Amino acid sequence: MSHTAATIWVETDRACEVAILGRRARTFEVAGHYYALVVADDLRPGSEHEYQVELDGAVRWPEPGSPFPPSTVRTRHDGGRDIPGDGGRDGGRGPVRLAFGSCRVARARVPRMPDRPDALAAFATRLRQTPRDRWPDALLMIGDQVYADNPGPATREFIGQRRDQSKPPGYEVADFAEYCRLYREAWSQPPVRWLLSVIPTAMIFDDHDFHDDWNNSAAWRREYTAKPWWRSRITGAYLSYWLYQHLGNLSPEELAKDEVWRQVRESGDAAAVLTEFAVRADERAAGIRWSFHRDFGGVRVVVIDSRSRRVLDPGGRRMADEAEWRWVTEAVSGDWEHVVLATSLPLLLPRGIDALEAWNEAVCDRAWGRLAARAGERLRRAVDLEHWAAFRASFADFETLLAGLAAGAHGTPPASITIISGDVHNNYLAPADLSTVSLPDVAEPASRRSVVYQVVCSPFHHVLSRKLRVMYWLGMSRAGEIGGVALARLAGARRPRIRWRLTRGPWFENMICLLEFDGRGARARFDRALQGEDGTPVLEPAATIFDHSALTT
Repeated sequence: MSHTAATIWVETDRACEVAILGRRARTFEVAGHYYALVVADDLRPGSEHEYQVELDGAVRWPEPGSPFPPSTVRTRHDGGRDIPGDGGRDGGRGPVRLAFGSCRVARARVPRMPDRPDALAAFATRLRQTPRDRWPDALLMIGDQVYADNPGPATREFIGQRRDQSKPPGYEVADFAEYCRLYREAWSQPPVRWLLSVIPTAMIFDDHDFHDDWNNSAAWRREYTAKPWWRSRITGAYLSYWLYQHLGNLSPEELAKDEVWRQVRESGDAAAVLTEFAVRADERAAGIRWSFHRDFGGVRVVVIDSRSRRVLDPGGRRMADEAEWRWVTEAVSGDWEHVVLATSLPLLLPRGIDALEAWNEAVCDRAWGRLAARAGERLRRAVDLEHWAAFRASFADFETLLAGLAAGAHGTPPASITIISGDVHNNYLAPADLSTVSLPDVAEPASRRSVVYQVVCSPFHHVLSRKLRVMYWLGMSRAGEIGGVALARLAGARRPRIRWRLTRGPWFENMICLLEFDGRGARARFDRALQGEDGTPVLEPAATIFDHSALTT
């Protein structure tokens, strides 16, 4: 959405013409499924438009008797705030508000652990009672929007009706048709469906959108590529991701230049086009990029693909290949008041866990011999040792990027640099100190330093088992930190240059986080999902509101 245009995504059950706000688009077909993108352009800047969705002239949205307010399109002021999809800059009129989080299952099924309220559904309940001028400018969903390896009951029932679940991949999603049912189950809850119809949304995948531990290591990739069912799974994953998530990340200008989108529109059935594209994506072909950036006035948001462009060769592991990281470095350049770096996997973990992951990478690279490397690989998969800390060369690149931003190597130093992440099924805040990260040929006056902090919000809707909670608390403890650091040093792992500590959290609850940028000020608030007296999920602040305006003036 920009100050004059909005793109609205629609899925239908048959071919038809879709009309929204007087603009029309024909559906396109993918293997018997039908979609449309309606671009509402020539809108007045700073305006609000209630809309309905008509299919072949009949109103199909909102549904009759809906308890939710009308769906709306809100354009930014010309010279006011930017909304996703707009490449322009403005004076930053009014605060910029960004909601984010990750990790959402249809139903959290963990033995002896209760299912808790869904933070996205609770967020929709709050918005119904919130003036529209205080709604967020965007919702960033930064990983595990669906769980292909842990589908909900409706998807499991669909799978059971079409194939034998006693054979691999069992109850897991196997192909594009099952992915379509998975997305429908995830987003068809009335509160969530309404929420996605009123708040501009951008998304990036993590492993569960494809498969648990996806691209964890070269050994993992070899093992799963050899499985007979993997080809249909990975092509279905990329194909459905492009349709259900990635299309919404592209502005009208970007869509006009996108070759895959042109081929899809020109095909009778785009399944072959998108299948070929999915195969190339899995092969990490040049020119395919899932990372993207968006501007909101003086705030630049850079969303980083932390999964598909990994380099997995032992001894040369990287979270992103050279071309991808060069794009990230270029994307942060400019004179921004604030920079938000979104990566599904946290950069800054509790120090004991960070050191354990660094140790594991060194051991997997045979620092302690071949037998230890095999054991290290098993441990890497068993407890998900695959964050930035386990890709130490890329961790160092990230440190250099942050220090360069704060020192003015990429433009005027922003007031704040916020790293937002999910994945780990707990929520916390970790301010960072870059004073120990030196850069050659870059002056770094203390008066121009940026405030840097990691904000982790996960999950929207999931449950972390007691066993993993105990492991996490152990990694956060002083003993865990001392032991982890000692192991990392004994294995010769690279030490971090950046310093950080957790100052709030962790909270093992379903949450959503709201960032607010107002001038040079930056704020972050975590809200937990609770069950209201009438059974409706609601939000309440998680004890503390974090306000960094005094540090960023």
